[in-house]
Amino acid sequence: MTRTLARFASSCLALLAALALGIEPALAQGVLRDTETEALLHDLAAPLVAVSGLDPHNVDVVLYGDPSINAFVAGGQVIYINAGLIDAADTAEEVQGVIAHELGHITGGHVINDGGSRAATGISILSLILGGLAAAAGAGDAAIGVLMAGQQAALGKYLAFSRAQEATADAAGATFLSKAGLSGRGSLNFFKKLQNMEMRYGFKRTADSEFYSSHPMTSDRIQTLQDTYSHDPAWLKPADSAQEARFQRIKAKLMGYMAEPSRTLQVYPETDQGVPARYARAYAFHKEAFMDKALAECDALLAGAPEDPYFLELKGQILLESGRAQDALAPLRRASEITQFSPLIATLFGHALIATEDPANLPEAERVLKAALSRDRDNPFGWYELSVIYGQRGDMARARLAAAEQQVLQLNFPAALQSAQAAEAALPKDSPDWLRAQDIAMQSRAMIEQTKKRR
Repeated sequence: MTRTLARFASSCLALLAALALGIEPALAQGVLRDTETEALLHDLAAPLVAVSGLDPHNVDVVLYGDPSINAFVAGGQVIYINAGLIDAADTAEEVQGVIAHELGHITGGHVINDGGSRAATGISILSLILGGLAAAAGAGDAAIGVLMAGQQAALGKYLAFSRAQEATADAAGATFLSKAGLSGRGSLNFFKKLQNMEMRYGFKRTADSEFYSSHPMTSDRIQTLQDTYSHDPAWLKPADSAQEARFQRIKAKLMGYMAEPSRTLQVYPETDQGVPARYARAYAFHKEAFMDKALAECDALLAGAPEDPYFLELKGQILLESGRAQDALAPLRRASEITQFSPLIATLFGHALIATEDPANLPEAERVLKAALSRDRDNPFGWYELSVIYGQRGDMARARLAAAEQQVLQLNFPAALQSAQAAEAALPKDSPDWLRAQDIAMQSRAMIEQTKKRR
């Protein structure tokens, strides 16, 4: 990619700025939502969470839209997996090993006890290499290595965990995998991959390197984990073939969505007729505005699995974004029905109903969107769409309240405060909507004041 260096430099500066202000607001901006991906990450984590002693209802695994090879925890019991890590992983077992390690940081209390780096509370860098390596194929490898080396000391000040914490997380992750009856092959393979990248990009540990001196040597970690995993009864346990197939689909889907179409078509050429390749190419062709080719890939996928809700969702999305909202209704309605109106898919269906510009579709769109938001309130696009419906109906008070919900989720607190105050002034006093408008206004004022104090 020609923009790799610029993107990497930008991401480094953004990361340093985010750490200076606290990590949570930046994270909220970078989360990627996808029903299929979230379901897989949940299923990969579930057996590990079950043996970790944590409450499964309190642990979330979230996809973060960053191309760097990284995973981390940043407050609460939330594990963030970068899209770049999914791209770099070869198997579902590797991602599962990463999740096990991050659970080790949570159960070890490392989110709170961060070894003195207050600004970087809770950050766990697994990759040891910061930046967009996954996106670097074919562009500026040597320059990226130089740039990354130049950022090494500065980033190390913010992102270093102690050797003890990393070693504890390694051991805890191994324990969780063993208790869950899962092989540690993936964890070990991923560490070896990171070691190879260290050597490829010429990183050397020195006594005055704060980042590297605070992490165990990758080779030492590999040796310790090799001894642990190879003696575990689950070491030779076969991988879950169905889970692996799901992972390969997700990996291809994310590449199609995030990567330049040229890279996607290089990795998944048209000679590859497999499901992951067709999935990736459908996104790539759609991004290039080759609607006929994108729909042909969708139809080929649906020919083999006509009731797959995610293939139906993709076809509906392509039709909708190509200006064919009416044609998008059937596949999106069916995808919603099959998934029992999964909030994200239902929101897209509601959007398609609105996009038809047929007033007769607005009541159904309102029902669909309200049901979706009742199950998942953290959906700014859903709130935006609901505000559109209220606005078209002339209910400006609730349109402003829905807009305030959207703006809070997008961390636009000044706009949220303004919208909430307008809604509060027009809504019946002491009604549930009036009380919600008050809550949003109070939250927004508090966040605005907090931001002023940080400056």
